[in-house]
Amino acid sequence: MDVLRVSWDEYHRLVETLAFNVYDSGWKFDSMLCLARGGLRPGDVLSRIFDMPLNILATSSYREACGREQGELDIGKYIASSKEGSLKGRVLLIDDLVDSGLTFQRVREHLANNMKGITEVRTAVIWWKACSKFEPDYYVEYLGNNPWIQQPFEVYDTMRLGQLVAKVQGHRKPD
Repeated sequence: MDVLRVSWDEYHRLVETLAFNVYDSGWKFDSMLCLARGGLRPGDVLSRIFDMPLNILATSSYREACGREQGELDIGKYIASSKEGSLKGRVLLIDDLVDSGLTFQRVREHLANNMKGITEVRTAVIWWKACSKFEPDYYVEYLGNNPWIQQPFEVYDTMRLGQLVAKVQGHRKPD
């Protein structure tokens, strides 16, 4: 399997490009919703750039094999928001990537069934893999070879507290 390794600098550039792509489209949205965990970082940046409340919906399917195998999709029952009633009208749905497309399909169904104030949903991701059955509205990179994307924060998928303690203590300067 091909692996696409992404540095923090590259990751930030890609998120900024995603924000630009949404802006450049001319589409005006009323709310934004990011999917946790992968969409948290891009969602946070976009909420700051567009000066909009951040709404978060927890989803999870990549739990097996240190996050490398997709399992059953879980969708949170509630949406966390910093401003009550901020999820309405035209919604920008944000995640880091789309590979199978199942998460976006199921979340759109979930929103249609549970959030009657939503009139339109468009999707934004950094990476769109060719194997996806779902085409995002906004993306930065189309990946025709479907690589595993090693994002800079994935080091924490396998790091445990004891390892973190040893790492931090090893970097401390003696008093």
